[in-house]
Amino acid sequence: MLTSEHTALRAAVRDLVTDKISPWAATVDEQARFPQEAYDALRAADLHAIHVPLEYGGNGADALSACLVIEEVARGCTSSSLIPAVNKLGSLPIMLNGTEAQKQQWLAPLAKGDALFCYALSEREAGSDVASMRTRAEWTGDDWLLNGVKCWITNAGEGDSYTVFAVSDPDAKRGQHISAFLVSKTDEGVSFSTPEHKMGIKGSPTREVHFDNVRLPADRLLGERGQGMRIAMQTLDHTRVTIAAQALGVAQAALDLAASYVKERQQFGKAIAEFQGVQFMLADMVIKLESARALTYLAALKSEEHAADLTYFSAAAKTAASDAAMSITTDAVQLLGGYGYTRDLPAERLMRDAKITQIYEGTNQVQRIVLARELLKTVR
Repeated sequence: MLTSEHTALRAAVRDLVTDKISPWAATVDEQARFPQEAYDALRAADLHAIHVPLEYGGNGADALSACLVIEEVARGCTSSSLIPAVNKLGSLPIMLNGTEAQKQQWLAPLAKGDALFCYALSEREAGSDVASMRTRAEWTGDDWLLNGVKCWITNAGEGDSYTVFAVSDPDAKRGQHISAFLVSKTDEGVSFSTPEHKMGIKGSPTREVHFDNVRLPADRLLGERGQGMRIAMQTLDHTRVTIAAQALGVAQAALDLAASYVKERQQFGKAIAEFQGVQFMLADMVIKLESARALTYLAALKSEEHAADLTYFSAAAKTAASDAAMSITTDAVQLLGGYGYTRDLPAERLMRDAKITQIYEGTNQVQRIVLARELLKTVR
């Protein structure tokens, strides 16, 4: 499935991560700070947003290449992998629905590394049920007036550009009452809360974004008025594949750590890797990981092709990979025993980081609903 170009990209990213990102992973987690070292390294290597098309200064990389970058970065530092992942999440709505002027204005700075993108959809009372959002955008006749609060926004505060979803037509049919907007960190009335205190991905700041009478000119509307829900769901169909890739990286790191440890750990006069019970655990970890990887790469190809069944495959890949990551990291902690439960080794960090992949960009419970609905559409 991987071309020679994909293989070379993976090797290059792995070397970069080993040299310039992994050494900072524990510190970033401990200090709960933005991984500036990783951001600098990714920008220097032009890997922070490789999905941006060539005509806007990007690499024009395909969906599978973007997944490989995210997977390899997550293998070294999960928090850092959210830099390329959320750059794609925040900017993909523009790539899919923006005008040429919007693409030039917003994608070019991203490609240069001059702007970090964010995606503002969720609210405290509108998570899985995003149609219940309360953030409002009112057309005044001259501009849009944006008010409300978005929560759980990855890299908020650090990010420069935001794709924001708000109710623009409260009396319209549910699902047709939301529009998408492009907002700059520097727009008057935009502010941020203090970072959330999280279980994992502590190096990726998660904040509320507040909009207090933020005035947006007409050209900040993304796509057509009332098409925000469609744009949001269309975007997530593509970017759930990148979360699957992130989960693969976390799982691979845990498997590598566990396999190395059990070969060295001696009990009853021999390495514990020689015990059949341990071997069975490792085998199950491999099966889960490689199955999820195959499904994720297939979903990436579906994303690149804008396939009709992308919704089905992206939901399946995200669910399979994140469930695998949670299981594999938990087993890694078990195999490392007491060391797995301490911060002496990264197993416990990987386990904490893995959990979020089952939650964000659509909980796995919702993904199973999506899968079932998509399946039943095909059954007669």
